[in-house]
Amino acid sequence: MTSVDDTKKHHPKAEGHKLHRAGWLRAAVLGADDGIVSTASLMIGVAASSASHSVILTAGFAGLAAGAMAMAAGEYVSVSSQRDAEEADLAREAHELEHYPEAELRELAGFYIERGLTKELAVQVAEALSKHDALGSHAREELGILEMSKARPVQAALASAAAFASGAALPIVALVLAPSNIRTIVIVAVAVVALGVIGFLGATVGGAKPWRATLRVMIGGSLAMAVTAAVGALVGHAGL
Repeated sequence: MTSVDDTKKHHPKAEGHKLHRAGWLRAAVLGADDGIVSTASLMIGVAASSASHSVILTAGFAGLAAGAMAMAAGEYVSVSSQRDAEEADLAREAHELEHYPEAELRELAGFYIERGLTKELAVQVAEALSKHDALGSHAREELGILEMSKARPVQAALASAAAFASGAALPIVALVLAPSNIRTIVIVAVAVVALGVIGFLGATVGGAKPWRATLRVMIGGSLAMAVTAAVGALVGHAGL
């Protein structure tokens, strides 16, 4: 009979699942992408209105500060709402386990029967898991709440703010270092390349196909910058 240790020993490769990274990865990729696109677009839009170097730079720093705070606040509020909903569901489930243990045991066994286990085996599994961690078992099977994917508001807020600021800093640095006659071209180039890197790294860390994500991010960011530049040029030429 093959033991668990033998199975691990002869397994062709270690299983590198990525789900535990979902929370912070989503927030970090979204923050960095938004930081690059929104700040670069803002600066390009202001530059298209024939503004001075100092005005464009001020717009960039203002966009960085405002965007980072907005991302942090938005992530904290939204993820806190998710966490509150999870905790409310867990509290209700704990109450039901305390007052209706037999019904909850049958319910848990029912999930395993739906997955293909016989009734007898499903009951045995439900009883064993309930003795070990009844609430955790019901959280997984009934509510779909996993420990690795629980809502973490502070983590999401900090990751979003830091990622946004890091992304927003790139077009600002590009403006500072670029010659005045090609500043817009340099900002666009730096932004597009940075978006490609973010898309590639995000997909790679998350275990997805990198090239599709890379192209999606680059094309979306380029469209955003083009639209903002057009608006800035129209407003600037209109003298508003």
